[in-house]
Amino acid sequence: MHQKKRFLLDPKITFLNHGSFGACPKPVFDVYQAWQRELEYHPVEFLGRRAVPLLAESREKLAEYLHCAAQDVVYFPNPSTAINMVVRNLDLQFGDEILATDHEYGAMDRTWRYFCEKAGARYVQRHIPLPVTTHADFVELFWAGVTPKTKIIFLSHITSITALIFPVAEICKRAREAGILCIVDGAHAPGQISLDLTELDADIYTGALHKWTLAPKGTAFLYVRHEMQSWLDPLVVSWGYDAEVGFGSGNQFIDYHEWQGTRDIAAFLSVSAAINYQREQDWDHVRTRCRNLLGVAMQKIQSLTGMPPIAPHPSAWYGQMAALPLPLSVDGTVLQKKLYDNYQIEIPHTRWKEQSFLRISIQEYNSLEDINILLNALEEMLPDNQL
Repeated sequence: MHQKKRFLLDPKITFLNHGSFGACPKPVFDVYQAWQRELEYHPVEFLGRRAVPLLAESREKLAEYLHCAAQDVVYFPNPSTAINMVVRNLDLQFGDEILATDHEYGAMDRTWRYFCEKAGARYVQRHIPLPVTTHADFVELFWAGVTPKTKIIFLSHITSITALIFPVAEICKRAREAGILCIVDGAHAPGQISLDLTELDADIYTGALHKWTLAPKGTAFLYVRHEMQSWLDPLVVSWGYDAEVGFGSGNQFIDYHEWQGTRDIAAFLSVSAAINYQREQDWDHVRTRCRNLLGVAMQKIQSLTGMPPIAPHPSAWYGQMAALPLPLSVDGTVLQKKLYDNYQIEIPHTRWKEQSFLRISIQEYNSLEDINILLNALEEMLPDNQL
């Protein structure tokens, strides 16, 4: 069976944008819809009596996948909501500094700026120039931005704009030694790279499951080290606060944040199916194939554009997604629109500083044929092979 037939994606579209919203395999989506039907078949039985134990079972499977304790992880609909809950609980004071990079996700930048402005704190974005060199150089350059006022470090595990894997483990280690709270935005990490949260040892980590883990949309998690959990008040106060029989899991962290009123929990309950799907497909092998295909695509597109890579050692900096620089003369927005309108190629354009990129994602359903379709389109759009 051709891998693309396992997904619900439009077969007429060359889909090279898994990184934006993911794509759910048919077997996982079937499980998702089955849970929705069970909910509608007997809503009171499902939400009133079964939801808490079902979510606990799903969390156990997720925790095993993430290599952490089940009582330290809770479901959220997306990383943005999870981070908003965390930031609202921080006792930011005038003059406090939150140290991040200038490669962070736009929604997170806005979140930090909003709350920093209210508190009189500073959101400091350490400049990480391109091309990057080594992970060791990155750590030293980033850590040089720490000051006596640095209260929190916020860092992407894999960046959205530039698709780079940052060496967050070493930053977490240094932050712990310095007594600085370290929060990691792992939206793109679970499923794209192997993830061991116990070994990583971040204070707080959030990740999307509807992207590279292949779960249905609206599925993410928040991990919090046990000793940090007690000061996180819920974003929505509901039945989990002072939980009664039927709504309580026996764990305050879970109760506070899991139950936010009536909502469809089918996506959360489908995470086990997504994890099982990856295991059945030998996901280490799939990821290796995808990375090899990404390497081919990068080499060919860089040859076509004449633009150098933004990382000298792709194996150290990339998973299944890469941002490929475009010549400064290219309007990336126009290019993206023409690729979709004229060639039915779904691929995003991103922008960092003054540099435009094509960000290409390679997932199980992609093939060399997809890469060649993109290359042929770019060649046709280039007068004299110049963008």
